[in-house]
Amino acid sequence: MKQLAIAAGLSLCASALAAETTVQSCDRDVTFDKVPSAAISNDVNLTEMMLVLGLADHMVGYTGISGWKTLDEDMRAGVEALPELSSKYPSKEVLIGADADFFFAGWNYGMKVGGEVTPQTLAPFGIDVYELTESCIHIGQKAKVGMDDMYNDLLNLGRIFDVEDKAQALVDGYKAELAAFTAELDAGDTPLRVFVYDSGESTPFTAGRYAMPTALIEAAGGQNILDDFEKSWATITWEKVVERNPEVIVIVNYGNVTAEEKRAFMMSSPAFADIDAVKNDRFVTLEYVEATPGPRNIAAIKTLAESFWAQ
Repeated sequence: MKQLAIAAGLSLCASALAAETTVQSCDRDVTFDKVPSAAISNDVNLTEMMLVLGLADHMVGYTGISGWKTLDEDMRAGVEALPELSSKYPSKEVLIGADADFFFAGWNYGMKVGGEVTPQTLAPFGIDVYELTESCIHIGQKAKVGMDDMYNDLLNLGRIFDVEDKAQALVDGYKAELAAFTAELDAGDTPLRVFVYDSGESTPFTAGRYAMPTALIEAAGGQNILDDFEKSWATITWEKVVERNPEVIVIVNYGNVTAEEKRAFMMSSPAFADIDAVKNDRFVTLEYVEATPGPRNIAAIKTLAESFWAQ
């Protein structure tokens, strides 16, 4: 019996050591000596990353979805056993009250610079934070957005939760699927000029150089007219949009204003009458969960490309 107890103890130690890993999260190195067992994710796309890796059993809930977005059938099925702990950004008390040991979020994806929920404010309560790669621009410098931002998050989650083989297989599959699609894509010789319309009427909220739609548009054979805008998701002027004259407008669908209402606003305004995309009624819609980093990005690229290059 004593030998069995010793063997069990050695097995537990081996398991703990096997799970120890260090990942880079924005400008921090974060070390995990055990697999998180009470994780919380914020936002619909980050939650889908957790689900696609089969990590629901390691979660105690999620936050930041119903306050802005709705869940489709796939997402509802994936999180049906988990509570939504906060409809929008969670407070520190919510995370502590859930006995969380891990928070997957990002800057402006559940955390704000200088806010009450940050890696530093959660550390004293034993809550480790992994930050969405796309969002790192809010606290420092990073390279222009690319598909590797999303792949990096999946691979790091795989390391943190000891499902590295599954994460690598997913990423390899996404890369192969995208490569096969783009190899067959009959795109034009010149990238299409594309504007991302997220929200706003007096001033538009859009995607700049560091926001995922820039990478999706490029993979589909277009060019974000604001890929020189040194921001992630941010507000610009309508004058800038008119000046750069997009040929296609990508609408991000979420919130109280529907994609059709956003299109109608642009189509009916005399200020936009000379924009090529408006003159030719060339709009394409992406759901929020497709336009932000996550497992639906490859499908989003296909949606864009089919709209860009439809005959």
